[in-house]
Amino acid sequence: MTRPHCPRTLAVLARWLLGTGLVTWRYLWETTPLHRSGECRGDETDLPPQLPPEAVDSRVQLPQDGWGPLYHRLFRVRIADADVGPGRLIEWVCCDFKRFVPAEVVDVHTGELRDQGLDVADELLVEMPGPWNGPVRVVHRDVDRLHLVTLRGHMEAGQVQFRAREDDGLLVFEIELWACPGNRLVHLLYSRLRVAKETQLNMWVRFCLSAAAISGGRPVDGVHISTRWLESSGRAPARPPSSAGRHVPGGTPSQGATPTRGIGERGGDRNHRRRGSG
Repeated sequence: MTRPHCPRTLAVLARWLLGTGLVTWRYLWETTPLHRSGECRGDETDLPPQLPPEAVDSRVQLPQDGWGPLYHRLFRVRIADADVGPGRLIEWVCCDFKRFVPAEVVDVHTGELRDQGLDVADELLVEMPGPWNGPVRVVHRDVDRLHLVTLRGHMEAGQVQFRAREDDGLLVFEIELWACPGNRLVHLLYSRLRVAKETQLNMWVRFCLSAAAISGGRPVDGVHISTRWLESSGRAPARPPSSAGRHVPGGTPSQGATPTRGIGERGGDRNHRRRGSG
């Protein structure tokens, strides 16, 4: 290892040894109620939104490039007495993403951003402990939503959305993910041993609580988490982007929607053997 890499390596090791311990301690003593609905098998409404064709290139890591089942997770916090509206909160996420993540274990690197912060085609690197980083790219941004897709080398293969809206006088912030484990080892840690899954849960819970604090409000009833999983051995249509990450009754794709490859299949080849299970 060359000398210039030593400080960076030491920083990663420090986050792994000290940061992970601190995050675990805080998680064990977290007083915010976490409402975890029972994990269950999903259906076609749990498929990810259709990505714009121009957003997909050889670096994009789609669910069908991963291992094992597709996990659909939703994290939601309802915020009372917020000082800002949905648009302003999402603007802060786009302009200062690093402010929302647990800094003791995660670092975020972006290129030089414009005044409006993250926008379509921008990339950021979420540096995590262990052998994986989290490169992602922005595929959509509007006034109340930021939509990212994972890139090669990410520990997951899929998409994530950050959304904000008003509901019955409250500010509602949501993080919704559709992803498979990125490789065989992550599949073991995520699906079997559940270590990576609980680490992910802690990170996004912290993100939701940061959103509440930064908005100037307070969580009304803690953070709500739902997890559904889906396996498909055939060709399954992705939901249209107009669904904005929300469930579509019956999971019927819009007319003309391009079908995606089945989860666990490369290139849509039905003869390709599934690489992961349950």
